[in-house]
Amino acid sequence: MSSTELPFVPPANMLPKVAPVRVAEGERLRSVGLPGITLSVRSRPPAREGLPPALYVHGLGGSSQNWSALMEQLDDTVDGEAVDLPGFGDSPPPDDADYSITGHARAVIRYLDASGRGAVHLVGNSLGGAVSTRVAAVRPDLVRTLTLVSPALPEIRVQRSAVPTGLLAVPGVAGLFTRFTKEWTAEQRVRGVTALCYGDPGRVTPEGFRHAVEEMDRRLQLPYFWDAMTRSARGLVNAYTLGGQHALWRQAERVLAPTLLVYGGRDQLVGFRMAQKAARAFRDSRLLTLPEAGHVAMMEYPETVAAAFRDLLKDTAASNGGAATSSTASSNGSRSSTTGQGS
Repeated sequence: MSSTELPFVPPANMLPKVAPVRVAEGERLRSVGLPGITLSVRSRPPAREGLPPALYVHGLGGSSQNWSALMEQLDDTVDGEAVDLPGFGDSPPPDDADYSITGHARAVIRYLDASGRGAVHLVGNSLGGAVSTRVAAVRPDLVRTLTLVSPALPEIRVQRSAVPTGLLAVPGVAGLFTRFTKEWTAEQRVRGVTALCYGDPGRVTPEGFRHAVEEMDRRLQLPYFWDAMTRSARGLVNAYTLGGQHALWRQAERVLAPTLLVYGGRDQLVGFRMAQKAARAFRDSRLLTLPEAGHVAMMEYPETVAAAFRDLLKDTAASNGGAATSSTASSNGSRSSTTGQGS
């Protein structure tokens, strides 16, 4: 096999048995079969009936577990579900091996169409933010509001700390990295990911770290783990080069849904400087900046993100389904909120 070829991935019905995915107390996990894909969907029963539906979409290398803290915060506000994108979490690879932004967006759309829940409050992080942007642009009928946490939208000047992730898209690099890190333990890998994604890795509890190590160990046993990572990274890089109506920033301008943008000042993967550009691109947007947060603000500061999300819904409802009042949370105000959460 040449260095540019990706490894053979067995069909889903031939995959080896691995440890079950963790399901936190109060959560449910179910498998949904759709044309060409099988998706694992995590949910938390709402505090009461009749709440509007929400769907959470994770980032590159993540899973539906990334949303557990925010889902718990918002179970009195929305009827929340979090999807494992194809090839991630507990979802097997897609039949067509399409890990492009369009492929992932198609999977989300197929699920939303099949679920019968109607338009949802769509929430995405990183890669999931790019996917959610495309969904909201091409299927506005499926999206009530859009919330993006550090969305992976194209940047001209990529941060140096984000380069290694982008290099996964280069043919042969994933194989070299796999061989180079062959002796790394799951714990070492999790420490590296935590240092990259969190503004303050100390916010990860010992229990949370242990669960992350268990999940990493499980994923490393999956024969398609690196294939899904590599192809998804390549799909994201390819999306950055698209022009015309398929360009992500052009699609951001087409989004009609009221949009909440959340950016972390210590994000090493998505430039904090992109916050203002995003606020200008999304026509009906509000911006929450969290100077102490990293790439996964919904995991670091779920209470703060939940409060901003509730404000979005409140203002959207007050406008009787029209455009929500645009507002910006100042950096100083966000800093005070962040500090309060950490105390």
